[in-house]
Amino acid sequence: MLQVTDLQPSHLDYPNTLKAYWRDRSTPILSAIGAPELLRHRTTAIFCSVKCPGDLILKTYDLARNLRDRGVSTTSGFHSPMEKECLMLLLRGTQPVIYCPARSLDKMRLSKEQNVAIRDKRLLILSPFQGNQHRMSAALAQQRNQFVAAIADDIFIAYAASGSKTETLAQQIVAWKKPLLTFKSGDNQNLIDLGAQIIHDS
Repeated sequence: MLQVTDLQPSHLDYPNTLKAYWRDRSTPILSAIGAPELLRHRTTAIFCSVKCPGDLILKTYDLARNLRDRGVSTTSGFHSPMEKECLMLLLRGTQPVIYCPARSLDKMRLSKEQNVAIRDKRLLILSPFQGNQHRMSAALAQQRNQFVAAIADDIFIAYAASGSKTETLAQQIVAWKKPLLTFKSGDNQNLIDLGAQIIHDS
């Protein structure tokens, strides 16, 4: 069984960005599986709504490969279909990946690829949830996404459906004055109107 470590706010590797942006609630004790020192890297968060337009799927595949090949540290809940595909691509590299599930880490089952990446100290599984929160819920997922955005240095959203929780998250990121990135596309006009920076296709 993999060892779960608690990270107190006083821990050397506790993310300072979380202390800065988690203002509306008490700073949580984090649970971690893997190497906490991966939190020292500058990190890009990846988000995408459940249903992603086809052209943006291809662009996001290319972006994930580019981040992997450039050695960029990434973080996400890796829950939506597009996010899961990104995780599969990212785990084939050697760069840091921080995976944040919307549940506590007790009794969590990992894939063979995840176990190998943890062994190689390039994957950290991180959660702000404790105790018996073993099942993901919509409320936990929403809180998890805010957590991921808070610990990241910049945030890329491949697509946020109009009126979705991902769009609401984008509004929170803009209110935090954190860098919000997306692709130029008519499907992303809502994000662009919020002030998202357009990144070039990989």
